[in-house]
Amino acid sequence: MKEYNLKKEPDFLNVGKIVNTQGIKGEVRVMATTDFADERFTPGNELTIFLPNNEVKNLKIKSYRKHKQFHILSFEGYPTINDVEQFRNGILKISREDIHELSEDEFYYYEIIGLDVVDENLGELGKIKEILAPGANDVWVVNSKKYGEILIPYIESVVLKVDKTNNQVLVDLPEGLI
Repeated sequence: MKEYNLKKEPDFLNVGKIVNTQGIKGEVRVMATTDFADERFTPGNELTIFLPNNEVKNLKIKSYRKHKQFHILSFEGYPTINDVEQFRNGILKISREDIHELSEDEFYYYEIIGLDVVDENLGELGKIKEILAPGANDVWVVNSKKYGEILIPYIESVVLKVDKTNNQVLVDLPEGLI
C-alpha cells in the first residue's frame, strides 16, 4: 500500500460514505459521492476510510457490486459483519494522486467549490458553497450576500465559462432565478 500522511485530509477526495452493513459476510452499503463509482470501487483498488472517531485506515477492495441505489463493497482482511461494523458512517476517500485528468469542460467538485460567480448583467453574485446532483444536471449552490442562496443549474445556457485560473465562473441567469 502507498504511504500517505493520513491525518492530512486535504490530500484526499470523498468517494462515498458507508451507511450500513450488508448481510453477514463483511459487506458494507456505500452511498457514492463520485461520478466514477465503477472505477473507484474496482476490486484491488485502495481506499482510505476516515471514521467518526477520527481513526483513519487504508482498505483494499475485495469485492464490489451494485444493489438498488447502493454500492456494496467488501474489504480484504474483514470477512464478517463483526469486522466491518466499525466502518459504519465512515467516509471513503481516495488520494488526490489517484485521480485522472478530465477533459477541458469537466471538473471535479473540489475545483468548483469556492469559485466566485459573476453574472453578465448582475455582476458578482457570491461563491459556490456546494454542488448538488439531484438528477439530469448538477446544481451549484451559491452563497450570495445580496441575494441569499442561489441555485444555479449546470447547463450550457446558464454556466457560460469556468475560469479556474482566475477562480471565477461566468453565468447568465435566466429571468426569475433570483
